[in-house]
Amino acid sequence: MSVKPTWQPHVEHGDLSSKERRELPESVYAFPKQRKEPLTDAAHVKTALARFDQVEDVSDADRDLAFANIQAAAKHFGIHIEEKNWHELGKHPHTPNPAHH
Repeated sequence: MSVKPTWQPHVEHGDLSSKERRELPESVYAFPKQRKEPLTDAAHVKTALARFDQVEDVSDADRDLAFANIQAAAKHFGIHIEEKNWHELGKHPHTPNPAHH
């Protein structure tokens, strides 16, 4: 099943304060309804991939949309993702996790 991403580019880089996060549009988040995992630059996309399986209180449909949003953001920022769906993320991801280097 193909899910249309809702992600849109937004120019914010680096650490985001809670005020800055509140001001971001929903379209910049991997999980827009929950406003979780902002995808504002390449570093945030990599963080969203690394933390994907740690996000709580979301449905499989939310995860489908979040993965589609991460894929759209990754393409925009030139990040290659090996995984074809979010079920491949987690214990043995194919995409290197920068936190483990």
